[in-house]
Amino acid sequence: MEKELVKFLDTIICSDCVEVLSEFPKNCIDLTLTSPPYDALRDYNDFSFDFKKIASQLYRVTKKGGVVVWVIGDSTINGSETGVSFRQALYFKELGFALHDTMIYQKSGFAYPSTKRYHQIFEYMFIFSKGRPKSFNPIKDKPNKTQYTFSKKRRKKDGSMTHENDTSRIEVSPFGMRTNIWKYTTGRGNSTKDKIAFAHPAIFPEKLCEDHIKSWTNPEEVVLDPLMGSGTTIKVAKLLKRHFIGIDISEEYCKIARERMKLA
Repeated sequence: MEKELVKFLDTIICSDCVEVLSEFPKNCIDLTLTSPPYDALRDYNDFSFDFKKIASQLYRVTKKGGVVVWVIGDSTINGSETGVSFRQALYFKELGFALHDTMIYQKSGFAYPSTKRYHQIFEYMFIFSKGRPKSFNPIKDKPNKTQYTFSKKRRKKDGSMTHENDTSRIEVSPFGMRTNIWKYTTGRGNSTKDKIAFAHPAIFPEKLCEDHIKSWTNPEEVVLDPLMGSGTTIKVAKLLKRHFIGIDISEEYCKIARERMKLA
């Protein structure tokens, strides 16, 4: 591990993430998992962020084969969705990231009812990779409709069978790899049991973080959240025996994250 990175490991840093990331060595982060403030959908204590500078730093510090999970949605202004999510995704690609997958985070409910469009219950989870992802540990919890075994033999055009003397069979397991739409029950008591976390205006479920961290990293690797908010990503990273780095410009949110880390 890069010695220049060691001093940042397993810490919460209250500062501008662009300035902090500029001190990191190149190619040092295995996974970034974050949800940036977008549009004017939430009040983040009047702080703003420079998306392009953050994205550029993330490309610089991400390891070859590392992954950035960017969780984001769009607000509707004057009857039209802003499309900020798509513009940001395209900019990540311009920097050199591959758009490895476009995933959906489906919530169990919606904030307010819509009258002129269908109720909005999802956000995008863009999976960007610096080259081919070096780690992928697929979650296999989707029940298969049927569980059975079948023969490897196949009949050829002339009527004979392939693998004539092969008596082995392939067994279908009870559970298979899930799809790229992930559904979570959200809200108080569901996203997290940490009551203090809800002092932040927009948190995502601990289970979402757990699933991504398990999917894209292995124990002792480094998980970064440069827009840490209430600290969900770094709390789960610690519980899963990963090194973590959390950065946020708001001292109020850093205090929330520090309290939550005491519970990890």
